[in-house]
Amino acid sequence: MEFCRRVLVVFILSQIVCTGAQDDAEEVACSPGFQVKQYQVEYDGGFLKDQPLLKVVFDDCAENQDVSFEVSHPDFLIDEDLNLVPRRDVIDSGAVLFVHGLNAHADDMAQVDIMGAPPRSPQTLREIVGLGDITPYRTKRSLLVPPMFVPENQRAPFPRSIGKSHVISYDMKDDHYFRLTGKGADQDPKGVFSINRRTGEVAVSRALDREAIAFYHLQVSTTDMSGNLVEGPVDLDVYIIDQNDNRPIFKESRYSGEVLEGSPSGTTVMTMTALDADDPNTDNAVLRYIILRQSPEKPSPNMFYIDPERGDIITVISPSQLDRETLPTTQYELEIVAKDMAGSEVGLTGTATATITITDRNDHAPEFTHSLFQASVDEGSTGVVVNLTVDDRDDPATGGFRAMYSIIKGDPNQSFEIHTNPDNNEGMLSVVKPLDYESSMFHTLMIRVENEDPLVPDVIYGPSSTATVYIAVQDVNEGPVFFPDPLMVTKWENIPVGSFVAMLNATDPDFRQIQSVRYGVLRDPAGWLSVNPVKGMVNTTATLDRESPHVHNNRYSAVFMATDNGNPPATGTGTLIITLQDENDNAPYVVPSVARMCEDAKEVNVAVIGARDKDIHPNTDPFKIELGKQLGLEKTWKISRINNTHSQIMLLHSLQRANYNVPLVLTDSGFPPLTNNTELKVQVCTCKKNRMDCNGAVTPVTDLLLLLSLLTLSILCL
Repeated sequence: MEFCRRVLVVFILSQIVCTGAQDDAEEVACSPGFQVKQYQVEYDGGFLKDQPLLKVVFDDCAENQDVSFEVSHPDFLIDEDLNLVPRRDVIDSGAVLFVHGLNAHADDMAQVDIMGAPPRSPQTLREIVGLGDITPYRTKRSLLVPPMFVPENQRAPFPRSIGKSHVISYDMKDDHYFRLTGKGADQDPKGVFSINRRTGEVAVSRALDREAIAFYHLQVSTTDMSGNLVEGPVDLDVYIIDQNDNRPIFKESRYSGEVLEGSPSGTTVMTMTALDADDPNTDNAVLRYIILRQSPEKPSPNMFYIDPERGDIITVISPSQLDRETLPTTQYELEIVAKDMAGSEVGLTGTATATITITDRNDHAPEFTHSLFQASVDEGSTGVVVNLTVDDRDDPATGGFRAMYSIIKGDPNQSFEIHTNPDNNEGMLSVVKPLDYESSMFHTLMIRVENEDPLVPDVIYGPSSTATVYIAVQDVNEGPVFFPDPLMVTKWENIPVGSFVAMLNATDPDFRQIQSVRYGVLRDPAGWLSVNPVKGMVNTTATLDRESPHVHNNRYSAVFMATDNGNPPATGTGTLIITLQDENDNAPYVVPSVARMCEDAKEVNVAVIGARDKDIHPNTDPFKIELGKQLGLEKTWKISRINNTHSQIMLLHSLQRANYNVPLVLTDSGFPPLTNNTELKVQVCTCKKNRMDCNGAVTPVTDLLLLLSLLTLSILCL
């Protein structure tokens, strides 16, 4: 129907042009186009295929080279002899046909009236244009301007007449003129259309492009010689008739889509979309899609189908054949053609490529390459012992290929672990807890492999998804083992040199071999101990001193080694911890060793002193702190007990600023108690305003005996 309308409009234009030319132009010897514009044929119930109905008369004035004809009814054509011929038996011919002839020299239309044929809508040229319904713009106006139609891409010569404005009344004066205004006339784009000021004939000055401008809205009016408006303005709408001059264009040159293997027939893969810039209301922009070529063509050259109207690509191949693992490739390329004119032979085409990837689903369970794997490992070692290999036909880039391994039997002590090597999908079986040859020479494990993604419902893990791993443990010469380790003993300090301390016990775990063990001292920080190399007896070689810096929290630690006679020899170590019991072998000492007092007894004349002892309870406090047994000492100094560890010393009268050594006797509470005769240095200082100045307290009386003598002399003199 759209094609018919387009042809009718072109015919109207050709008739109008011819009419205008007859009014204003001189006759020419040859007018390019149909020499007879209108034909008639009788309708007698229909027309038979290939039976000529009439012969059209067409002359392009250049020997009719490369003339193409198009008939408004698709079931008719113009043959090489210019005969109108049915393509098939036709009943619904309608009452009128239009024939379009076109080449480089002519572009013309002719009408064929079929007399007696059932009416079709629209029937006549006048009804299509609607001239019978045209009424004046206003009842008072006599100016009549019908719509005009111009085909795009017309060839020269220009200007070409496209229609005529009319004055209905016959009283248009000679001094009145037609005027054309609007975009395309006196506005940009200027000069596309012009009007004959006397006759009202409208002409186009150049070829038009509907895709650039599809519609022009102009205005026609009449004026007097002075330019004053007489009638109008009246709207003139010029419609550009589309020609099929634009190919379909795909949005992209290459499209990509995916379809899951095993998908049912009819699964939509992707949609191809092309655009045509021609008039969407005509067949010029009605597209149809086809698959021109599939590569590769196996297993079938028609694996896919494209919906000709929507462009949807769907699968045609059966689900069983759409198997990624058996197809020759996982990617197929389709060459897609979009053709306008609803896919007719004369339609223009555009192409694009669709790449379809067959994606994987997890329809193959992983299978071990062997049902039994064997490995050996040295006892006492850790690390990877064997790599388990599997086959999986699924896509390596998916979770349907990546393997997960697990130990399902034979590892009660969790001595083994298995992980997936991400580089090759192998299972790396490792020893994480050292194995003991003497406990078990062999280990048998059952390993299962699965995929990260679940299998499709109709596939299960079979026997090949499990494997047995047989591991042989190799005997290694192990060092002797001490028991217990550490060995704890308690001894008194100061026991005689050569005293027995402990008996070491080291055994060789390689009980399947007969080997001897020899002992030695590895680390003895204080050098107090020795060991019998054969028996393992530990004795003292020096006095054990609990107060030694090598003793911590009353404990002394030494490390011994035991070496077997294997090849090569192996060594083990053990620790001996001696808890030392305290003896009262350290006398107490005074702290601090220096005390300060004021020279004036009325000021600060008391100092607090304490006793310390390197021994531990009960060989320490309570301490007894007393003045030494010297004559007259108690007349100057007095000691009073504060608690078990501290006492205070008091100056009983003023002394000259100096340093004094006061004899003291300190006794601990051990059994037997130990006494220490020592001295306390007392600085007698100058005290003023709560400040004590002891600088330069150099002893005018540095010896306490001299001080006592002076005191005695003073007493005798009294």
